[in-house]
Amino acid sequence: MTMLDPAPTTAPLSLAMREGSQEAHTEAEGSAFMAELTSARVNALGVRDYLLRYREVYRTMELLGAELAGDAAVAAVVDPALDRLPAIEDDLAYWAEVAGAPVPAVFHSPATDAYVARLLAVRAWAPLFVAHHYTRYLGDLSGGQVIGRVLDRELGLEGRGIAFYAFPAIPKPKPYKDGYRSRLDALDLTPEQQRQVVAEVSVAFELNQAVFTELGEDLAGYLR
Repeated sequence: MTMLDPAPTTAPLSLAMREGSQEAHTEAEGSAFMAELTSARVNALGVRDYLLRYREVYRTMELLGAELAGDAAVAAVVDPALDRLPAIEDDLAYWAEVAGAPVPAVFHSPATDAYVARLLAVRAWAPLFVAHHYTRYLGDLSGGQVIGRVLDRELGLEGRGIAFYAFPAIPKPKPYKDGYRSRLDALDLTPEQQRQVVAEVSVAFELNQAVFTELGEDLAGYLR
């Protein structure tokens, strides 16, 4: 895993986070598994295995969000309205039933293990956790909305199995995302600290890319 080393900047933090991670973001979105998922060509087993990996990621993020909530940087972004774990559990039950493949009692994924280990490591300095929070949750409120709509329409789900992409407590994602970015920009960080946060966003995208790559290793068995 590489860690980009952007120069300190006076640009708003949210803008620096977006622009500084663009290359890593593009690579993650362009993975073979995500291309098939966003085209609704992944079967129920593939969706189940995708959710299994991210269940552990979100479980860790949401536990850490509660643990670190006393930090000003974390308090600025953590919001129960964003929590995804209950929705993932619901979706897992649906896709496991459709696939005829029960949710395993024990699940192991090297890519997920590495992702969780990184999340646990960055809690030593909470703004780095914020970089991961931004990467996942703002992604869920952006591209995730597109994925949810495509799956619902193309697979005729009628809202089933896509709770992960639904935010009933956030009816208007755009103003919510604008407020989130404004709170990021208001964080009291030095230019060097901002540089570290921006670099961690790229790390977060690399960790996601590793999950997609791992899923892609079984892509032939995941296609509809």
